[in-house]
Amino acid sequence: MASAPEEQFSSQLFDAPQLPARNQVVQVQRLGLVEYVPTWQLQEALMDATLAIKSQNRLAETTGAAPVPTPNHLLLCEHPHTYTLGKSGKPEHLLLDEAALLAHEASFHRINRGGDITYHGPGQLVGYPIVDLDNFRPDIHWYLRTLEEVVIRTLADYGLNAGRIVGLTGVWLGWEAGAPNPRKICALGVKCSRWVTLHGFALNVNPDLTYFGHIVPCGITDKAVTSLAQELGGGAAVSVTEVQERLLPHLLELLGAQPAASNTY
Repeated sequence: MASAPEEQFSSQLFDAPQLPARNQVVQVQRLGLVEYVPTWQLQEALMDATLAIKSQNRLAETTGAAPVPTPNHLLLCEHPHTYTLGKSGKPEHLLLDEAALLAHEASFHRINRGGDITYHGPGQLVGYPIVDLDNFRPDIHWYLRTLEEVVIRTLADYGLNAGRIVGLTGVWLGWEAGAPNPRKICALGVKCSRWVTLHGFALNVNPDLTYFGHIVPCGITDKAVTSLAQELGGGAAVSVTEVQERLLPHLLELLGAQPAASNTY
């Protein structure tokens, strides 16, 4: 059988749809202590803008227009006392009624991430990566394990041997098989739409751990919750800002990302 002419083969290559260049730059925003709902709305707006670009790029394949790279964002913050319930969570895992929430100066929100109920509050470092995994690796399991590894390496900087427990998303102390006191130090909960991520991780630096006593954290009844300050002991003063700046380089390295030129760390 005769082979296709070289000219015909070459034209077919040029007719192939263009793909947007992978953008591995991350815009980092350090928000400080911020209310939960406006921060959730900001995440949604950033995700919607990225999804709109991806839709435009699909259209560009048919019109011949050049595709546009999608952005990546990272929000780092703390929240006032807040309980959030994921799509698969059980409302009864919140052990406070409306009057008790008010007495504890806490709010409660049903949200669109995976997972059950969790707590956010002052002294907890919360990270919300709104990234297009098509820019890095379109694999949600890799992404979750990467976020866990970021926290594990950050805690190693403080001399703590953190790890994973099979079947339980998040980061733990006392995670080794047979350890007598497994305790969770970081919760994860994400949503992913067309490989664009929402929500993220919550690392307990020095929060008031009594607030976890008002929920069944992540639906887990037989394991404790801890913090970096509690694990270090001796009244160690560890600030959220300090941990944030230690964590950020690990996150960028493990994602294979770089900060925007306007960001410093």
